Amino acid sequence: MAKVDFYPPAIRPTIAEVVEWISAKAPIGARLDRTLNGVAPLDLAQPDELSFFDNRRYLPALRETRAGAVILAPSAVASAPATCVTLATPNAYHAMAAVMARLYPDAMRPGSLVGERGVSPKATVHGAARLEPGVIVDPGAVIGPEAEIGTGTVVGANAVIGPRVRIGRNGSIGPGCTVLAALIGDRVILHPGVHIGQDGFGFAIGPQGHAKAPQIGRVIIQDDVEIGAGTTIDRGANRDTVIGEGTKIDNLVQIGHNVTIGRHCVIVAQAGVAGSSVLEDFVALGGQAGIAGHLRIGAGAQVAAAAGVMRDVPSGQQWVGAPAAPAREFFRLHATLKRLASRSDASD
Repeated sequence: MAKVDFYPPAIRPTIAEVVEWISAKAPIGARLDRTLNGVAPLDLAQPDELSFFDNRRYLPALRETRAGAVILAPSAVASAPATCVTLATPNAYHAMAAVMARLYPDAMRPGSLVGERGVSPKATVHGAARLEPGVIVDPGAVIGPEAEIGTGTVVGANAVIGPRVRIGRNGSIGPGCTVLAALIGDRVILHPGVHIGQDGFGFAIGPQGHAKAPQIGRVIIQDDVEIGAGTTIDRGANRDTVIGEGTKIDNLVQIGHNVTIGRHCVIVAQAGVAGSSVLEDFVALGGQAGIAGHLRIGAGAQVAAAAGVMRDVPSGQQWVGAPAAPAREFFRLHATLKRLASRSDASD
């Protein structure tokens, strides 16, 4: 099967240009006038391609790479082959991200799937909706009455924007998304299949059955938030669900009603945050972590993958396990249980 290059580089820089972009240090006398035709991992890179190294697990691949140039930390320069131009910089991953953003701008956020430059005649836009010039709407999308969308935003195929929803500028609403009862800031990316603003899970539980409690709040998503495919964020029950500026949410995450998430949080795949909990700024949740309702996770706290948090987490702490506990406490308990188990085995 022929190779398909879904994201060809927009430009083909010289090594010298890359050095300038990231303020890297190259070896004296290295040939910096060579053109780089793309980016590839260490083990697949060709002499006309750029790669990077930031994890010692891949040291064997660095030693054998055929890449024309590699971005890496100063401490790793000696491990690279002589055929490769080393571009030393303190944070290789950040530097590589900056270079790739220049080379592959189309991969930075989802665009029109069919090359639309305006509103597709196959989209449905209510007459009372207001779209600024420069909005792109793909076929099959539906935009409700009094919705407002800012210039530069792309609404993907079959996405649904509900009545009175407001979406800022230069954002991306992926194919198949639904956005209801929401106010969304600038440069927000919703990947395919994200669902925003549907009912929260609110029921008055009783012996005769469970009475539905109307959910009358909103979802507020601030600037520069990115939300992965298949994630769901419920609207508030009687207050707003809020996602803070710069927060990044992975695929398949569930955010319950009335949740407040601070600025620049990172929430990894399949994590769940139950209703009315608060995550302060710069919190990180590992994959499949679960946060019970009405809790507060302090600023800068980190919750490990698959942890089950059932009480408040103080700022800056690392919690592990289910039920979750401070990391040091959890591992001390685990070590104690292992010693008890070994003694039990020895006495049998």
